[in-house]
Amino acid sequence: MITANNLTLMRGGDVLFESSELQIFPQHRVGLVGKNGCGKSSLFALMRGQLQADTGNLQVPSKWRIASVAQDTPALDQTALDYVIDGDQPFRQLQRKLSEAEKNGDGHLIAELHDQLGAIGAYDIEPRASSMLAGLGFTQTQLKNPVKSFSGGWRMRLNLAQALMARADLLLLDEPTNHLDVDAIFWLEDYLKRFPGTLILISHDRDFLDEVCTDIVHIEHQRLNSYRGNYSQFEAQRAEQIAQQQSQYEKAQAMRQHLQAYVDRFRYKASKAKQAQSRLKAIEKLPLQAPLRAQSDIDFRFFEPQQLPNPLMSLRDAKAGYGDTIILDAIKLNLVPGTRMGLLGRNGAGKSTLIKLLSGDLTPLAGERNVSNGLKIGYFAQHQLETLDLAASPLLHLQRMDATASEQSLRDFLGGFGFSGDFATRAVEPMSGGEKARLALALIIYQRPNLLLLDEPTNHLDLSLRDTLVTALQDYQGALIVVSHDRHLLRTTVDEFYLVADKQVQPFNGDLDDYHQWLQQQAAADTKTERKSSITGKNDRKQQKRVEAELRKALAPLKNKVKKYEDQITRLEQQLTEIELQLEDASLYEEQNKGQLDTILARQAKLSNELQDLEQSWMEAEHNLTEKQQAIEQQGSA
Repeated sequence: MITANNLTLMRGGDVLFESSELQIFPQHRVGLVGKNGCGKSSLFALMRGQLQADTGNLQVPSKWRIASVAQDTPALDQTALDYVIDGDQPFRQLQRKLSEAEKNGDGHLIAELHDQLGAIGAYDIEPRASSMLAGLGFTQTQLKNPVKSFSGGWRMRLNLAQALMARADLLLLDEPTNHLDVDAIFWLEDYLKRFPGTLILISHDRDFLDEVCTDIVHIEHQRLNSYRGNYSQFEAQRAEQIAQQQSQYEKAQAMRQHLQAYVDRFRYKASKAKQAQSRLKAIEKLPLQAPLRAQSDIDFRFFEPQQLPNPLMSLRDAKAGYGDTIILDAIKLNLVPGTRMGLLGRNGAGKSTLIKLLSGDLTPLAGERNVSNGLKIGYFAQHQLETLDLAASPLLHLQRMDATASEQSLRDFLGGFGFSGDFATRAVEPMSGGEKARLALALIIYQRPNLLLLDEPTNHLDLSLRDTLVTALQDYQGALIVVSHDRHLLRTTVDEFYLVADKQVQPFNGDLDDYHQWLQQQAAADTKTERKSSITGKNDRKQQKRVEAELRKALAPLKNKVKKYEDQITRLEQQLTEIELQLEDASLYEEQNKGQLDTILARQAKLSNELQDLEQSWMEAEHNLTEKQQAIEQQGSA
């Protein structure tokens, strides 16, 4: 069992949690939730022994094996399959001992080691790893590819698979769905529900938490608060607690006012002085109750569109792609006011390409894209944050869009997105990714779009902000097209699904559960095809070489962009590590060094924000690279 007693942890002078108690029982699956920056990742570092508590203690059983996802993946020549099998350290240890025993000709030890390997199921380890990689989206042919041949996003999937292969007593997963599409998320849910050890995961995916978790630990107001049940059950329990807290506060305030009224009336009257003094003491003894705290100061809505032409846009036998590469063919869509469409499809099938075609960022390679007069598109792209002027403030962004609006009206609008007071006039550059995402949404909403195109809009948003976005989208009166791996967002905001697969865009007759079944059928069909191909041994080398040459030529600029971001991230992480070492110097916290400490903390905050933005840019570049790579591979295999 994991226990925390009187636990306090500070980072850079900020208290993350203090005087907290916690118990996590073996084989429970715990969701760790809370606002960004509340200390979730730091709690993981405590459990791994990478941080020390400031007061109190956190105890993890000493014999427990802990596994978590590596953040870096070296460019190895080792195959993807072997890299993942490395996660099973007991197997690798026995394998090394067996190799040594065979060299020494120690027959007795060889027999003993074979027995031990059999006892841990070592002889089915390759099928187990292969099945795991297939669930995470890898094809059978990719398993023999070297690790260095994969892009960063796919390497993160390899790291996740390696962590899942570990025979862990405690598995720590920090946002494991960030690099996954919906089909891989479905697989991971099923896997984690069968995981025999203790699981603690950080996630902003409500459906994922609901499916996997048996308990929730919520970090709020510098406390660790435990709840039994999944995320939806946690919300219900917490809402009841908040209601009780508010009721107690109101009762205490009423009693306080009643007693104070008596004191104010009679405190200077001699015959009532003792009673007044008695009531003053009663007021002092009343328990201090906190009023209900608002969950968030962010509450926005979409404006009613100024026009709703019908239809808004139509595609007629349109083709979409890049250069000579056709990704989508014969697209037929008719978007009218009230359209609320979610796009489904495997990673790289062309969902983002379709969104770009609808937005006008891509011109049809053939066919027609017809738009109505009065069409106004609001497009939230995966790279949307890069379009912001880092030197400008939120207020200046809006003033550039509407020079006739009063400053107060613009400030009132920005206040709904959390940009109030001086925050509205600060530069965008030091803002976090979540703050930039809110600003990008604000700029889109202000334009009163009648067609809203959203491509992964929740990547930077925590759970409370996702809920705010869902509420706003439910009231939106224009047409809506959404690409998202957030199933709660899809379930609650769209009325119909379209499937993007095999270069086609077709209505999908079903819901997300039906899509899950479709994915399973596709995976089974793919496995059957790959096995058949493996048995026949037929392979068109000329075609393969052509595809590889085309891949290298087309992907070089995208790979260079990904590499640039990775190098920048590495440099920032090194600088942050140096700052953390500086902050361990106790003399920094003495009064005479306050100025130096403030400078270091400010630099740490600035670098952390820069790192978060770079990581998002890296993720977006990775997505574009993967989509382009899979599109070319599909074309080559057609």
